[in-house]
Amino acid sequence: MSVEGGSAPLSVQDLTIGLRRPGGRSVAIVEDVSFDVDPGQRLGIVGESGSGKSLTLRAVAGLLPRGVEVLSGRVEFGGRDLLTMPAKDRRALMGPEIAMIFQEPMTALNPVMRVGDQIAEGPRRHLGLSAKEARELAVSMMARTGIPDPARRAKAYPHELSGGLRQRIMIAMAVSCGPRLLLCDEPTTALDVTVQLQVLKLLEKLCDDTGASLVFVTHDLAVVNQTCSELAVMYAGHIVEAGGVKDTFRQPRHPYTRALLESAPDFDHPERELIPIPGFAPNVADRPSGCPFAPRCGYVRDHCTEAVPPLEEVIPGRLAACFESDRLVEVLA
Repeated sequence: MSVEGGSAPLSVQDLTIGLRRPGGRSVAIVEDVSFDVDPGQRLGIVGESGSGKSLTLRAVAGLLPRGVEVLSGRVEFGGRDLLTMPAKDRRALMGPEIAMIFQEPMTALNPVMRVGDQIAEGPRRHLGLSAKEARELAVSMMARTGIPDPARRAKAYPHELSGGLRQRIMIAMAVSCGPRLLLCDEPTTALDVTVQLQVLKLLEKLCDDTGASLVFVTHDLAVVNQTCSELAVMYAGHIVEAGGVKDTFRQPRHPYTRALLESAPDFDHPERELIPIPGFAPNVADRPSGCPFAPRCGYVRDHCTEAVPPLEEVIPGRLAACFESDRLVEVLA
């Protein structure tokens, strides 16, 4: 994963997303976000609620909510800019090339349609399968995702299944056409830890089997540590640190990343005291001058409040947007 933009299957370059305000004026809520996802790579995007991670993912999928729009930047998939692509062509990519798994399947699944038919819908439309072939594929995908007695459960409606089974249905729908890129918007948040582990292992296996790339948005650091190889940390609409998951967790180079780690449970060291992050994330319409994390940062200095630090390479393979990155390492040493 890099933040330079390039020839990767997914390349997001200088993406800025705005919220339309009364009078037609837009205020930026995600600014200058860039990253690449290489073939088979698994990128986790983490941050507090409101950091802009889900909006970034939805901009890639073309599913921004009403009143939110892309103001500038490029989102390239296979060398084609999704943002300038005709809507018909972009819809044709969703399913066979790009698929999205949502946080709450009860809001994404059709409540009056049998789940097997919902899985079969994509292959019929995009792969040209007959109704019989698509139904057989749906049952096969349900079995592949670990759903017991798939032929019987294919005839069920969403409300007749548990949360874990519904999420498996969503995954089966997402991978039924063999996409090259999976976008996951906190798909395990509503699940208990046992089912969550099963779903994560399933996603890993499916990516291994198909070679699909994965972008996984979550606030759960443990999920990213288990599932992803690369990490982008977002705060107040900006990427503030990026690099390999293991190295970043071992030695963060941005105070916000360190604060996230210190506030999360460490099951290997249950005696460690959790340290909450003081204050609140800034309002997107009233960000402070300078570094957006400065009001909450324990390493802040005067120049931090005067200019926004650029996201730049601080050590090989690691990028951070912090004037005090070297000092942070000294404190950690």
